[in-house]
Amino acid sequence: MRNILVVLIICLGLKGFSQELNCNVVVNAEQTGNENFPIFKTLEKQLNEFINNTKWTNKTFKDQERINCNMFLNVTNYSGESFQATLQVQSSRPIYGSSFSTPIYNFNDKDFNFRYLEFQNLIYNPSQFESNLISVIAFHVNMMLALDADSFQENGGDAYYKQAQIITNYSQQGNFKGWKLEDGLQSRFSLIDNVLSPTFKEFRDVMYTYHRNGLDIMSDDVKAGKVAISKSLEKFQAINRRRPNSFLLRIFFDAKAEEVEQIFSDGPNVNIASLKETLQKIAPMHSSKWQNIKY
Repeated sequence: MRNILVVLIICLGLKGFSQELNCNVVVNAEQTGNENFPIFKTLEKQLNEFINNTKWTNKTFKDQERINCNMFLNVTNYSGESFQATLQVQSSRPIYGSSFSTPIYNFNDKDFNFRYLEFQNLIYNPSQFESNLISVIAFHVNMMLALDADSFQENGGDAYYKQAQIITNYSQQGNFKGWKLEDGLQSRFSLIDNVLSPTFKEFRDVMYTYHRNGLDIMSDDVKAGKVAISKSLEKFQAINRRRPNSFLLRIFFDAKAEEVEQIFSDGPNVNIASLKETLQKIAPMHSSKWQNIKY
């Protein structure tokens, strides 16, 4: 009986410390011409274990609360321990009362160079630079956690955005691209800087209202949900007036454009004339999708 109790305590303890992510990492090295080299499979295996087994927060996540995400690491060149790559990061969260999920984050990190020695230990230190490989992965993990939290609670992602900013600051010492102001308007630096800037204050409000007041009520009242989503997207006009064609709006619609098109191309009918005009202004890169909205 005592042994059974010990086993139960251990199991409950492990469940209580369930990790936050359910992430699938794929490493593709076709462009190097050496895609079958063992080092790439080793890197893929280590990254999957690192991301899914690291405890990223001090919160307890139930199995059904784990964030589903994908990372596609495309290695374009390498020499010895030096790798040149791009990283596509995507995450989603479930929609209340349905079996569907909604995309939350879709970021193509084009400035991802790193050093990696096969079988090296991958250890995350939240307050200290370890390697650019660790920093880039940890940055995007915290962005996924932050955006997911914002979609459930107003300003719920504060702690994770702060950690992403800390990672940005200490990673500048590594002299890798993507961490500094001079690295351009579509860098990791620009992303976290924009999210936390008052210039883009409506962004986080929309993340909450679009999901909680819109998508999550559609299982009970589709029309009310569509109206709420339309109203939330209208708030982006303020951002667009201050900063037309901003990187942050591009990030949002890279994840959401197809979903928005689908929502407003089916019943029940709501007034979409104003919304279509707004979408053409704030996300012109997806104009073909907005033209398809005819319901």
